[in-house]
Amino acid sequence: MTELLLTITSVAMLTSILAGARVPQLWLTAMLVSTISALASAVLVLGSGDVWDWRSAFLLGGERLHFHLDAISAFFLALLCVIGGAGAVYGCEYWNDAGHPRSARSGRVWWAALMLSLGVVLLASNGLHFLIAWELFTLSAFFLITLDRRRPEVRAAGWLYLGASHAAVLALFAFFTMLAARTGSWELGPMREHADLAPLFWLALFGFGMKAGVFPLHIWLPSAHASAPSHVSAMLSGVTIKIGIYGLVRFSGWLPVPLGAGWVVAGLGVASAVLGVAFALGQHDLKRLLAYHSVENIGIILIGLGFALVAVEQGDPAWGALALAGGLLHVWNHGLFKALLFFGAGSVLHATGTREMSQLGGLWRTMPWTAGLFALGAAAISGLPPLNGFVSEWLVFLGLFDATISRGPSAWAAIPSAILLGVTGALALACFVKACGVVFLGTPRSPAATHAHECGTPMRGAMLLLAGACVAMGLAPVVFWPAVSRAVATWRPAWVRAELPAPLFSLGLAHVALAVLAALAVWFLWRQAYRHGLSRALTWDCGYATPTPRMQYTAGSFADIITEWFAFVLRPERHEHRPEATLPVGASFAEHTPEAVLDRIVEPAGGVVMRVSTTVRSLQHGRVQSYLFYLLVGLAALAVLVLFGAGH
Repeated sequence: MTELLLTITSVAMLTSILAGARVPQLWLTAMLVSTISALASAVLVLGSGDVWDWRSAFLLGGERLHFHLDAISAFFLALLCVIGGAGAVYGCEYWNDAGHPRSARSGRVWWAALMLSLGVVLLASNGLHFLIAWELFTLSAFFLITLDRRRPEVRAAGWLYLGASHAAVLALFAFFTMLAARTGSWELGPMREHADLAPLFWLALFGFGMKAGVFPLHIWLPSAHASAPSHVSAMLSGVTIKIGIYGLVRFSGWLPVPLGAGWVVAGLGVASAVLGVAFALGQHDLKRLLAYHSVENIGIILIGLGFALVAVEQGDPAWGALALAGGLLHVWNHGLFKALLFFGAGSVLHATGTREMSQLGGLWRTMPWTAGLFALGAAAISGLPPLNGFVSEWLVFLGLFDATISRGPSAWAAIPSAILLGVTGALALACFVKACGVVFLGTPRSPAATHAHECGTPMRGAMLLLAGACVAMGLAPVVFWPAVSRAVATWRPAWVRAELPAPLFSLGLAHVALAVLAALAVWFLWRQAYRHGLSRALTWDCGYATPTPRMQYTAGSFADIITEWFAFVLRPERHEHRPEATLPVGASFAEHTPEAVLDRIVEPAGGVVMRVSTTVRSLQHGRVQSYLFYLLVGLAALAVLVLFGAGH
């Protein structure tokens, strides 16, 4: 059955690439057929615990195709299908032929190519074919990011993404070739008994960590997510960066891991979580703010994976399984609510033409669906009950709490990690209070915000699907536990745990009760307001007779108190013109938070490399006499080295 479903998926996907781009309806039909059939195959594997394994009779690049679908790959494949299908529906309205006649058709082709190559990455069990599919998915994402390539910032973001991705590909090429050289085969599978393979983990951590957007390897992520079309941003954040997590989970389960690797992964996770949300607080661009929250949530996932690796190193205590379960469940949860938030940001951009939060405001009046669904996604990403974000973070917390009371070496790291994870949640809540308040509340700050309009049915339907999934996973986490449990057991067979953890069952009941109480409270307040006559008035205006939109909080002023705490890391650039005269003509203040790693480390280092390269290049001028002189100098240096070595 699984083979039949995946065959249907392949045929439908190829149809969407070859013929569907010219006919949007055919393309969408083929995409939905392929995603539904692939989702069904993933659910079958997750539900039964079986493994699907297939080898071709023909060769591709000198190797037989080998596809392997187990609980881990099915876990990520299901997420790809949900986000990919919702994004395809959303994109039919958001990036259609009428609004984007030059790029809509190519956008559909590259979307299908991205989906197909991502699916092959998740199924490939041969290192050579894994690399080929990885490169195809990298190139597909590049062409999707640069669909609007007429804008210079989009081209710059695309080239930065491509450069960073190929740095990751070089590391992964070294990883797979060294793995093949030491094992004598490109075939992949469990190899934990080969202790000599453990150092290769560091190559995998760099390559997959770059793709996942781990701090400080995240330099490509903010600009790529902000500049891409919003449905592409949702795919990048909801799925493609999770493929980096898939690589880390997959190969840390199949291969031996060096001592101390878990501590390094957990440390990177804590740094990504805290600094990701800190940089998000300093952003004025709505999509760039969401991009930095991807770095934050990747950090939460890595905390779970890191402490699971620590648990393996310390003899498989049960808290390791909880930490890994929380991290894996957060892969799904973040994919759902982050795609929802990017869809909401895309709806705002589609209606107003701007991502600058300080040019928006008051959109809840004209865009109630977008405002409500974005607020739901904001509550989920902030880890508030009764939504899904709280469930996965709670499992990670449980793992950290159990590690603390175990009184082992891990306790000293689990305590500060749990504290910083809690701080991250509080800062995320503050950040999304800013985003929702500045964008949707108050009064419009520009004509574009004044004349905004609600999105159409396809965009709204895609958002409703993801919002419903966020609510379902929050209210009924017990339904999704078997899939998570099987993925954990596949990663570490010693952690086979079929029973449901009692705290998760109790949490689901508490969430249902909380949701019912909240619904009753809203109904009661609305009824009271309707009974007594609901009227609207101006917000408190501090005594001003004629308040204006300029008197509202901006994106910068709202979060300025909190961002001051991280000024030593954010290093904001401020441009101000203070009032000087008794009756000043004018004054201005502007603040910009640069990308610290890219602007202050990578670009200066790149500048040094370019200057050295330019200097060295001047030596290559075509004069034979100079080349003979270089040869003599080299021979003389070699002679000196030989004589020096002989003397010793």
